[in-house]
Amino acid sequence: MRAADRFTFTAFAAMALALLCAPWVFTSGLALSVLSQMGYAIIICLSYNLLFGQGGMLSFGHAVYSGLGAFASVHAIQWATQGGWQIPLVFMPLVGGMAGMLCAAVLGFINTRRAGTTFAMITLGIGELVAAVALMFPGVFGGEGGISINRVYGTPWMGLSFGPAIQVYYLIAVWCMLCAIAMYGFTRTPLGLMLNAVRDNPMRAGFVGYNPQRVRHLAFVVAGFFAGIGGALMAIHLEIVTGADSLGMARSGATLLFTFMGGAGFFFGPVIGAVLMVCSTVLLSHITPAWLLYLGLGFVLMVMFAPGGIAGLLHDAVRAWQTGRARVNGAQWALRTAGVLLVAVGGSALVEMLYHLQMDSDFDSTLPFLRVTLDVKNTAHWVLASIAWLGGVGALVLARTRGRARVGRAS
Repeated sequence: MRAADRFTFTAFAAMALALLCAPWVFTSGLALSVLSQMGYAIIICLSYNLLFGQGGMLSFGHAVYSGLGAFASVHAIQWATQGGWQIPLVFMPLVGGMAGMLCAAVLGFINTRRAGTTFAMITLGIGELVAAVALMFPGVFGGEGGISINRVYGTPWMGLSFGPAIQVYYLIAVWCMLCAIAMYGFTRTPLGLMLNAVRDNPMRAGFVGYNPQRVRHLAFVVAGFFAGIGGALMAIHLEIVTGADSLGMARSGATLLFTFMGGAGFFFGPVIGAVLMVCSTVLLSHITPAWLLYLGLGFVLMVMFAPGGIAGLLHDAVRAWQTGRARVNGAQWALRTAGVLLVAVGGSALVEMLYHLQMDSDFDSTLPFLRVTLDVKNTAHWVLASIAWLGGVGALVLARTRGRARVGRAS
């Protein structure tokens, strides 16, 4: 077995083990809800990466297909609840997938007629158009209030009613693994490999007999199918779907942002991005009011210094350790690590104190921060936070200077 195949098998095994054991480690109701959100977010981010990472298609409207898949599954569940065709809940994600695939086949034919910036602008326009149309048909999309459902209907499937949250989580986990394996398999097919060729050099792909627009369109349809599955699982978990939240630009932008931050150049990068997305929007937003500032700064820094995302950083670290560069340049790596930590701690302390000074200082001048108490009216605390931040910046500059000097001596 090749090294790449061993890594892929190990990564999938670790992912399956994490999905299986996570509810045993994080046992609270909130944790189970967060884990469920991670499951369908992974599917949606992986489906987006088929366009962005594999095909080089920067889409600003991917939420359309996950949202329409969610609405299709909601209507199918309502129909089954009212005595219609009794599709078991376990197969409802396929209804969402088919809806997402059908919409992607129609809208994708328009989107993929152009590439590059034009493609991105078309997806943005169509995405906003669909979101606006959803508000015009409240009978189908529920208006601003959305559509709510009861996922417990009909007779239990193999003894499972999917009323308890743990059953819903494992339903999402199974679909997450199946979709991840299927999408990885797609990237290994001739169509998936040709999609890479169209991304890198569409003119050369046309010379060997492939229509770049046709390849992009087929990939768009596949991505829409998996996005629809993710949207259906989201509807099953939340038991409500709203047009503004499910189809809007905010969700499409979040999918793009976190897929990039996770590492669009690596298959498992969007998995990291999906976990980060849920942790940021669900957990970090409840910890600090400055979470959007942190998110924006993190994205800017990632674009500037780590375009490969978190997966790219991990890949570089592993390669450095395997080749011995990490051991040879241990002092430089330690200096960089210390610099990053100091910048993060000092900078976040300054941000938290600034936010507290503007919003809550009239009631209480103190705030908890990393197991210590900061006082916005204490000058020493501002000085210490500034020194930590400046010291981190200095350490990073010194590490970079030493790195350039070492490269210069080697050349």
